[in-house]
Amino acid sequence: MSLFLSRCPLWFSALLVVVLPTIAAMCGPALIRRRVALERLTINNEIAGFKFATVGVLYAVLVAFAIIMVWERFADAESAVAQEAGAATALYRLASGKDPGAAEIRRALDNYLALAIERDWPQMALDGKSNDVTRALDGVYAAAVRLAQSGSQPTAVLFAVFNQLDALTQARRSRLHLAIGIVPPMLWVVLTLGGVLTAAFTFFFGTKNLRAQIMMTGILSLVVFMSLFVIVTINHPFTGPVHVDSEPLRAVLAEFGRS
Repeated sequence: MSLFLSRCPLWFSALLVVVLPTIAAMCGPALIRRRVALERLTINNEIAGFKFATVGVLYAVLVAFAIIMVWERFADAESAVAQEAGAATALYRLASGKDPGAAEIRRALDNYLALAIERDWPQMALDGKSNDVTRALDGVYAAAVRLAQSGSQPTAVLFAVFNQLDALTQARRSRLHLAIGIVPPMLWVVLTLGGVLTAAFTFFFGTKNLRAQIMMTGILSLVVFMSLFVIVTINHPFTGPVHVDSEPLRAVLAEFGRS
């Protein structure tokens, strides 16, 4: 469900996560008032208010923790793509020149970046990865090994080449790992159930002005479900309208690639 909502347009996700639940919550006080007299509700206002404050604080802490977690991991995904682009740039510079082995590395790197852009990103949007990109990365390693065996480059250059290849591999592994989603299923259950219960808790209060109570319930529900909407939107960093783009890799390929 989280992946489905992340892939939907923002307006549709907002409708499902924010608008409809808020409308349903605003109907709750009116339905309760039809079955329970106002006098019976107002008797419990004092004790219910104390308990609601406790519930609200606990849920607010949980939501804040989830938002901070997904935001930090979203930033990690952006950093992983930037590190991958930086490692590719360094490899292009290290493999410059007319040496056949260096030219082979550049061609293999061209192929890897092109496939990463064309196939990895669509697969990561589905919580997957492309085996073609993995094989292309193997090709870059194979070209680097052949360059080392040829003995045409200094040891320091070869050492730097393999260091950058390791950085490239680690960056790709990081973005593939982050693409599968950040919030675990159990936490989603707690967040969703907690949001529903927090909004439903307001049904047990009683005020003479029913319209005012409905509006207060609506405002509270709107804040709660908007917080969940933020988490849904960035839970999958490479999926949906709000996602980490492949632009850093495109820029490197445009600058150093054969195209």
